Amino acid sequence: MSRAIAGTVLAAWLCPLVHAQSAANAKPAEAKLEFEVASVKPSALPGGNGVIRLGPQGGPGSGDLGRLSYTFSTIRDLMVDAYSVKRSQVSGGPNWLDSERFDIVAKVPAGATKEQVKVMLQNLLAERFKLTLHRETKELPIYALVVGAKGPKLKDSTVTDTPPPSDSQPKEVGRGEAGAAAPPPLRGLKLGSDGCPETPFMAAGRAGNFMMMTPNGECMISKGQTMDGLAARLSNGLDRPVIDQTGLKGKYDLRLRYDPSSMSGGRDGPKDPLDPAPAGGDPATRIASGAEPPPSIFSALQEQLGLKLEAKKGPVDLLVIDHVEKTPTKN
Repeated sequence: MSRAIAGTVLAAWLCPLVHAQSAANAKPAEAKLEFEVASVKPSALPGGNGVIRLGPQGGPGSGDLGRLSYTFSTIRDLMVDAYSVKRSQVSGGPNWLDSERFDIVAKVPAGATKEQVKVMLQNLLAERFKLTLHRETKELPIYALVVGAKGPKLKDSTVTDTPPPSDSQPKEVGRGEAGAAAPPPLRGLKLGSDGCPETPFMAAGRAGNFMMMTPNGECMISKGQTMDGLAARLSNGLDRPVIDQTGLKGKYDLRLRYDPSSMSGGRDGPKDPLDPAPAGGDPATRIASGAEPPPSIFSALQEQLGLKLEAKKGPVDLLVIDHVEKTPTKN
């Protein structure tokens, strides 16, 4: 009897101790990653000379760690940055997905990483726009970027770094990107024999990308670009993903001039309201009467870089929008 009582007393004494140890060893629930403060407003059309920065500014890795802003951005733009996907990987959604634009200013918690900020942006889209989505993998049309029959026409780069991913770079109307100063007006610029500006927009010795609308079409100028990076940039303008299958592993300085209307999707699919009108506006941006039209992106790649886009089918990971609301919840 006494042994049974002693066992009962020992069990009663040990039980709270076991619970206390379990509680001590249990991991605390992780706090939800959120911006400290975020303002979300519909964008107003730019006034004055129409110059406005597009894409993310500030945040981790920039000179303004505590403040992240997006200007004149669509829901698709924000999803591309939040989920690290290409524009063609965002599927479904309402017809205003690429037309309604928003300005966002958010306070970033101290010490937040780039990946954590992406999760914060995902949570902001879910809370303020009621965005819900799911992932699918489908066999869909793609473009394979390959070397043309006559071999590549590429200039090896002397820079050692690599341009940041094109989806996360701020853009200007006209359009300056990473490593570039604000783009100057076209008037007074000297155009090279290829029809693209000769002015060295990007800092000497640094990798970067620059895109600019000229009287001769749109120019893409890159320093230190990889073929995978070029494929990513092309994906943003075409209606299907571009996969690098060139087998080229170097870094290159590229100059490419093409007709932006030949880009059948993404930023150049529906006409960008910020692009200068060919028949009006600043005379420096007008396409000269009788001038030879720029080549399509397909012809430009072959003629100027010795590369080719081949239409194929392949597995594509998609973000499928189930629901999103046009009016964000109040700040």
